[in-house]
Parts: sequence; structure tokens; C-alpha cells
Amino acid sequence: MQLRVVIFALGIMTALLGAAMIPCLLLDVADNVPEWPVFAASATMLLLFGGGLVVLSGGRTERTGSREAFLLTVLVWVVLPAMAAIPFMGIGMSFTDAMFESISGLTTTGSTVMTGLDNQPRGILLWRAILQWFGGIGIIVTAIAILPMLRVGGMQLFQLESSDTAGKFMPRIGEISAQIGMIYLFISVSCALAYMLSGMSTFDAVAHAMTTVSAGGYSTFDASFGAFYETAAVPTAIFFMIIAGLPFSLLALAMIHGRVKPLFSDPQPRLFFALIAAITTLVFFLRVIADQDYVIISPLNGYIETLFNVVSVMTGTGYATAPYDGWGDPIVMIFLITIFLGGCAGSAACGIKMFRLEISFRAVLAHAQQMVSPNRVVRIRYGGKVIDNDTLQSVMVFVFLYLATFIAAAILLSLTGESPLTAISGAATSVSNVGPGLGPEIGPAGTFEGLTDRGKWICATAMLLGRLEFTAVFVLMTRRFWRG
Repeated sequence: MQLRVVIFALGIMTALLGAAMIPCLLLDVADNVPEWPVFAASATMLLLFGGGLVVLSGGRTERTGSREAFLLTVLVWVVLPAMAAIPFMGIGMSFTDAMFESISGLTTTGSTVMTGLDNQPRGILLWRAILQWFGGIGIIVTAIAILPMLRVGGMQLFQLESSDTAGKFMPRIGEISAQIGMIYLFISVSCALAYMLSGMSTFDAVAHAMTTVSAGGYSTFDASFGAFYETAAVPTAIFFMIIAGLPFSLLALAMIHGRVKPLFSDPQPRLFFALIAAITTLVFFLRVIADQDYVIISPLNGYIETLFNVVSVMTGTGYATAPYDGWGDPIVMIFLITIFLGGCAGSAACGIKMFRLEISFRAVLAHAQQMVSPNRVVRIRYGGKVIDNDTLQSVMVFVFLYLATFIAAAILLSLTGESPLTAISGAATSVSNVGPGLGPEIGPAGTFEGLTDRGKWICATAMLLGRLEFTAVFVLMTRRFWRG
């Protein structure tokens, strides 16, 4: 195994993480925050450490393959959160809480243990937003450039032309990162400007743009998006959360080449929009039946509020304008199911993803048809193409590992003394990288602060497994991987 390329890439990303602390440092210095040396020391440490890794690697990036890709993919999401946790510990958070906040940030989960956000220094609030913004682009690049090459979870369906893992891994990532980075930055700036036009301050607009486009959900207020209730910021957020849940490869076609048709003809966006419309309408209908005053008095605002929270949960952004877990038990069950759905492959969103949902459904139908007619050959198609057995097996393995991890996390959380609703929704929101759970403790109006340290590590581990799409982690646990 060529470890030099892994060390080189980790060094570059560590140094970038250190450089990203400089705006937070400058903001704290401008605000005369006493803790500003925390960012100064952290940035210096990461820049020196990252630079040291680059020097140690000799700057070599040639001759890389799938084994290096697997190792780097896992190490990035394990090592960088540890580095990013340093500023949180510097302001007095425990190691467990700092790691939880950092992992939740970089995986764009959005679960938090922090309270009193309204009074926190702007430097640490900006750092939370930067973590999610960096995590978002990392997730998109991983989904478009790495996972298809590694054939993880059926992602080989989206393998780009001329891509391989024999000696072209790092150059390919660099090329794709540059293209996606330009689009990601353009959408982020557009979102920030739209938020400012809707009445947000410059700081709040920039911070929320970072956490919206990345489908992260960290806010600068304890009330989350409830602080902007019934303002133009709400429909703006809906639009950009949906953008974050769409495949960035298709967004690139639309924005760079003017090819908008694939956004509407591709199976993923079609199912994505259909599910958003169906779930929103169902939840709104149930709210009307329940005779909720706000919905009855103002149906339009009630529908927008419902749409906002459905889109936020489905894309894994995790913003909330209202405690939707108090809208009634049927609606709570719908939101629990919605947590698992996710957005499109190649997006910043989380969850099972649209293409896996459709392929799994078609596989069940095909199996039922073969049970009725054993001699019949039933081919599973997706997007007009026949799904081969290798891709189907990858999808089924992913779904199995997804559900197995969720069940294991829920059981382990219940053993820490949490209520059934907290354990189940906490496991679901962690493995799906959504953010808030359900119930009074970790729901949209609560935080994860009340969980035990063991419970926080269970959730943090589930976040990492969910973001790494499970298979990549389990591959590293096999003897054959290390033996070559």
C-alpha cells in the first residue's frame, strides 16, 4: 500500500482546516473576545502539523488505487474531527462534547450539545458553520469522485467516464474538487445574498448560507430558524435546502453547460420532488384534521411551515421553525420515516438516498413476480438501464448495514437509560446525519447535551458510519484489506 499519498492528502486537508480558523480568529479579535488566543494557537498547530505531513510524504501522489482510497476516505472523517475539536476544548468544553460537536459539524449532521448560542462569541459560531461548509463539499466530492470508483453502496451507477483507481485517484479528485468547488461557492454566495435581502444580518446570512448549502443545519440561535419565523428567509431556505439535496453533477450540467432537462428527467430528482410534495401534503392535511389553530387561521403560512420542516428533515439539514414533534403522534411517525429517506446521490444530503429507495422497491417487485412465475426472467431497470447483480448486491448490502447500524445504535442508546422515543429517534437522526431527533430531550426544541457521555459517543459513531456509507469502514476491518 502506498501510504505517502494518504499522508500527503491528510496533510493538505489538515493545513486547510487550520487556515479556515483564521477568519474565526480575526472575528474574535475584532469583537475583543478574551478567548481569541484559542484560535491563534489552534490554527498555528494545525498549519504546522499539516505542513509536516506534506513534507513527510515527499509530495508524492502517484500510483494510487482503491486500497489507498478506502483508507484515506475513512481517515479523513476520523482524523479531521479530532483536529477540529481543539477550539471547542479551548473554550471549556469536555473532550466528549468537543468531539461530538466537531463530528456532528463535519458530517453535516447538525446535532449539538451547545446551548446559549445567542450569546456565544461569533468566532466559535462561525467555526461551527465553516465545519459544516467544509464537510458539505467533502461529502459531495466523496460521493461523485470516490464512492463510485470504490463501488460502495451501488454508487458505481454514477461512475464518471474515464475514471479509474489505477494511478489516477488524486488527479481525478483534484479535477472534480475544482469544478464542484466553483459551483458550491457560487451557490453559497447566492444563498448568503438572498438571506441578506430577506433581512438577516451579514454575519447571520453568511453563517446560515454555509449550513444551508451543506445541508448541515447549525444555526447562530437556540431557536434555529424559528428566529426568522414568517420572514422571507424561510422560503429562501426551502429553495436552497432543495438545491443542496439535488445531484451536484446535474447542477454542474445546468449551471455550466445550460442543460437543465436532466434535472427533471433524471429518476432521482423526480422521486425527490414527488416525496417532498406527498409528505408535505399529508402532514399538512393531518394538521388540518387535528384542527391546529395556526393552520386554520393561516393556511398558506401553515403549508410553508410544514414544507420547510419536511424539506429540512428529508435533506438532513435539520433546521426547525417549530417543535413539529408536538403536532401529533401520526405526524411524529411520518417525520421518523422521513429521517431515513434522504436526498439524491451526489448531493450534500444524507439518508438512504433516492436511487437506493427506487432500486430496493423495484427489487421487491421483481422478487414478487418471480415467486408467482418462477421461470420468468425479470430484469430490474433504473433510469432506462438494466441493474447488474453487482450493483444490486451493493445496494442491498448498504440497506442491510444501514438498518443494522440503526438498530444497534437504538439498542445501545436505550441501555444508557434513554426513553424509547429518544433512543430510536437519536439513532435514526445520527445514522442519517439529520440533526434533531424527536421528543422533549433531543427534539427540534432540545439538544443532545443531556445524553450521557456514552450516549454521545454512540451517536457520534453512528454519524461517522452513516456519512462513510458503512461499507468503506467495514472493508478496513477485514484482514484481506491489510494483507493486500
